[in-house]
Amino acid sequence: MIHFLPESPAETSPAPYAEAVARLASIRQALRLVEQFEGEMKSPAIDTSDGDEKIAAVWPTAKAATRRCFNARSERTASAAAAGLEVLLSQRVEGSAPNPASVEQLADAIRDGIGDLERLLTP
Repeated sequence: MIHFLPESPAETSPAPYAEAVARLASIRQALRLVEQFEGEMKSPAIDTSDGDEKIAAVWPTAKAATRRCFNARSERTASAAAAGLEVLLSQRVEGSAPNPASVEQLADAIRDGIGDLERLLTP
């Protein structure tokens, strides 16, 4: 009998670094959103392809401790960015403008987090 469906599903597991790349991309997107609250782009557009290629090159040979550290730091940075954006958006919904100093402080914290993550994976 001819079977048109494969008997075993094809392996479609993502690359081992895919989650790290996705997390860093979401943090970069959060930074862009915060920069929109600032009303100007203080830093040039972030080229994610170079950073993604670096992660792809370094991740397979990175020690388990480095990977755990990256995961913990990226989670902390992403959580801070999400909480900060939530506050900014709630202020906008209430009709009040966010404090420019707090917006700048949030943007700086996210930039610092991104820099920390990139330094962690720089050989």
